[in-house]
Amino acid sequence: MPIEHVVVVGGGGQMGSGIAQVVAQSGLQVTLVDVDDQALERGIRRIERGLERFVRADKLDEAQARDARARIVTSSDLEAAAERADHLVESVIEDYETKCDVLRRADGVCRDDVIFASNTSQFAISKLAAATKRPDRVIGSHWFNPPPMMGLIELIRGIETSDGTLATTVELAHRFGKETIVCKKDSQGFVTSRLIALLMVEAARIVDEGVADADDVNKACRLAFNHAQGVLDTADLSGLDTVERVADNLAFHLGDRFKPPQIMRALVNAGHYGRKTGRGFGTYGDAE
Repeated sequence: MPIEHVVVVGGGGQMGSGIAQVVAQSGLQVTLVDVDDQALERGIRRIERGLERFVRADKLDEAQARDARARIVTSSDLEAAAERADHLVESVIEDYETKCDVLRRADGVCRDDVIFASNTSQFAISKLAAATKRPDRVIGSHWFNPPPMMGLIELIRGIETSDGTLATTVELAHRFGKETIVCKKDSQGFVTSRLIALLMVEAARIVDEGVADADDVNKACRLAFNHAQGVLDTADLSGLDTVERVADNLAFHLGDRFKPPQIMRALVNAGHYGRKTGRGFGTYGDAE
């Protein structure tokens, strides 16, 4: 059955709303799902601001932006939305039990042919898939922040993920205008989280040890390595609470090289998570 309607669960967050914007811009119908109307309103505001930025940058015209917005509806009823899904993207908080609950509930109402794509940066896809009765139709679909601007989706095969599920998800990603890489082994952190977490942790450790300040570490990444932005800017954008959680999990499985330094823990303990709170390694005036 052709995919025309995508349900994005966790659509009030930065990642979920960005994914929904990409899907709508590709011409598909989208239902944005979150726990309550307040979360959904935040997601819609993010999408509308994102579409406005695309218009200002001449990446969309006004009519295309209006059409994309018109393709998005919202719901706080997961089961009712999932019943109508042709494809489901789970993009809730990076918490294993929360993700399993979403997948389990959706599994009870979705058609048997619907693929579940989990937007996770660290959890074993095989373990998430085991929460459902369709493990062959569960795949990791790791997007990058902000989804409308980033060109890659990392796809992760679980033990049971079928060749057909992978092929369909690759085709859909290309329909979204994205390139893909495939993580062939369901290993902790996949490809990209292992790479970026190690770089973030070492950059934070350099600051923690007084070797250089955060601005110079960021400048080194931009000017010496030609990164689009500094690695600590990326950490602030991702959310230091999320970075700490991912790094701790990687350290548990892969060793102390991923262990977050004290400066990162101190910022998280103080509630300074980066852009979303207005302060992290940098200071921002656009906290949400």
